[in-house]
Amino acid sequence: MYWELQKFLVLALKANPNVLECLYTPLVESTTDLAGELLNMREVFLSRLVYQTYNGYVLSQFKKLEQDYRAAGEIKWKHAMHLMRLLLSGITVLREGLVPLSVEEHRDKLLAIRGGDIAWDEVNAWRLELHKCFNQAYEGTKLPATPDYQRVNDFLVRARRSVVQ
Repeated sequence: MYWELQKFLVLALKANPNVLECLYTPLVESTTDLAGELLNMREVFLSRLVYQTYNGYVLSQFKKLEQDYRAAGEIKWKHAMHLMRLLLSGITVLREGLVPLSVEEHRDKLLAIRGGDIAWDEVNAWRLELHKCFNQAYEGTKLPATPDYQRVNDFLVRARRSVVQ
């Protein structure tokens, strides 16, 4: 996926999970000086907005999955797995102030969900348990209320100026 720099920064400021994962991936092979600067300031994007963004998406998508389950008796298991992974990730962001890319300790259960090997009621019960943990993580987080908009804007201005010099 490619984004124009400003679009990428705006998405990161809004705590978009895909963009935040890009900033925290360990799979970077090489960077420009500008990209290195961005990666070195990635923590400025983390804020309590993670709760709103992640939670809002997960709740709306689980509601759709439940409607599908009631209407057709089936759901998109892969989507359910990704929603659970997103909840796990959100909990870690709020507790530890970093975006985890590995959920190894939950791998088997997530794969079982993706394969449809766990009953919907059990998946939903785990989701409710994770939501409790997510709420507790939010209440105890040390993340700021908002990201550092000024630092990000200063970066964008420097980036744009570097292109026209």
